Amino acid sequence: MNQTAQPPIAWSEALTRLAQRFCEHVAVSDGVGHSLTYGQLNHYAHAFARQLRQNGLKPGQAVASLLPNSIEAVWVSYGIRLAGATEIPLSWGYTLDEIQWCAELAKFKTILTLKKRAPELVGAGFSTLSAESIAAEPSLPNAAIEPLAPVAFDQSARVLFTSGTTGKPKGVVYTNGARWLGEQLLKATLPFVPEPGVTILLMTPFVHGASLLAFAWLDHGATIILHDGVNIEKIAPLLDSDSLDAIFAPPTVLAKITSALAGRRYDHVRCIFTGTQPLTPALYQRAHAMFGPKVRITFGKSECVNPITVLGPRDTHHYFSQAEVPAGACVGWPAPGVEIKIEAPDALAAQNEERSDGEVLLRSPHMSSGLIDSNGFRPHEPEGWHHTGDLGYVDQAGRLILTGRIADVIKTGGYRVNPDEIEVQLAANTLCAQICVTSLASDYWGEIIVAVAEGTQPDWQQQCEALLQGMSRHKRPRLYVSVQALPRNPQGKISRKAVSKMVFATHRLLDGSHPQLEPLSV
Repeated sequence: MNQTAQPPIAWSEALTRLAQRFCEHVAVSDGVGHSLTYGQLNHYAHAFARQLRQNGLKPGQAVASLLPNSIEAVWVSYGIRLAGATEIPLSWGYTLDEIQWCAELAKFKTILTLKKRAPELVGAGFSTLSAESIAAEPSLPNAAIEPLAPVAFDQSARVLFTSGTTGKPKGVVYTNGARWLGEQLLKATLPFVPEPGVTILLMTPFVHGASLLAFAWLDHGATIILHDGVNIEKIAPLLDSDSLDAIFAPPTVLAKITSALAGRRYDHVRCIFTGTQPLTPALYQRAHAMFGPKVRITFGKSECVNPITVLGPRDTHHYFSQAEVPAGACVGWPAPGVEIKIEAPDALAAQNEERSDGEVLLRSPHMSSGLIDSNGFRPHEPEGWHHTGDLGYVDQAGRLILTGRIADVIKTGGYRVNPDEIEVQLAANTLCAQICVTSLASDYWGEIIVAVAEGTQPDWQQQCEALLQGMSRHKRPRLYVSVQALPRNPQGKISRKAVSKMVFATHRLLDGSHPQLEPLSV
């Protein structure tokens, strides 16, 4: 049978239909009083796409955006894909060195940004376009919408950058087709169908998870509320006014909300979308006390965006209501069309290895085409499988349980130790804000397990030791360090390597059978 080419994706026509149907409804509002109707979103996106075309843009050509969470981030993202360009969304917190690294990989020269970031970018040799100038064009509100041709299904459409927690970020390439399929799959697995007036609060960087939910929400004529970070003073009034139907809150965000507003109840919130990091039993109980059984867990990666797996609110509540919740992070069942397999653990095994899990491999129609690193473009493995680098297993119910990262496994005293297993136990510590378990290189032990905590109170270390009493001695930290703040990347993720470097930058290791850390003199 001859394979036929996939039909093109009509992004322009789809957005225009949304504008015709929901013209005066609010599509986007932000945390500083700005909003955008569907009609305005359509005008701004098409105007920007038209300007790119007039500037000589060719199909698939890379165009970057450098914007905070704002209404501009939304219409710029729509505009780039309407124009048939390859969108390169850069995190607003990126340094100039990080932007230049991304440009080296993705080959872009033009960046759409705000005026205050333009001078440094121009000084580095980039061409910039101003979001403020495009939005302020006097003719824009009354300009006729010029329909744009559909874009090729297999054409490059977006490059996302990995978090860089295990080295320099890599570019992840998506086609128009994979992007479209991912959005349809996400909509199909929502716990309820949004409609005009239904709101979702998005606080994490728009360049990753927030944008995925935004596109799914906006396809139904609903409203996204886009805040630039977690500001409790702005979030509390929204919750108190019963104006939020859903919140995207990865565990770090959920922890901040449930801590700052502890004791309050918000039954009107229909769903808390979470993912990106393991949800601990203790944090789930805090979320349940505040919102009820509304937490939905998904698994996604830069290489294959949400949803890879889904654990709906009812199933999440059932899982965390067990008398004893298994170690690891349950992320649910594979979404339709997603295949999961666990690579035989033989390649990971060691003489004293205790775990029986293996590396998680996945493939899906909405997965990326491959990765770009310093050596150029690298497609995924033969037959479409992607090695995630995650450790895990499939339980008897068919759910995927993640147990850590291969790169994070600590080799100490002849044993292999998964730091995630330790962090899960320490998550119940009430005398610190967050704990990262990492390792320090040691001639005596190979690696020394160290627990590094931020926001500590007296006796936090003693509480850690009490929480780990039931764990094998070789898995318990030999060192404890208190810091003012753990290092996080622009996506809010903690890099264990960065934490180790932080410890060595402020302490000297006294190696041996009973290692110690000696603070360096300032």
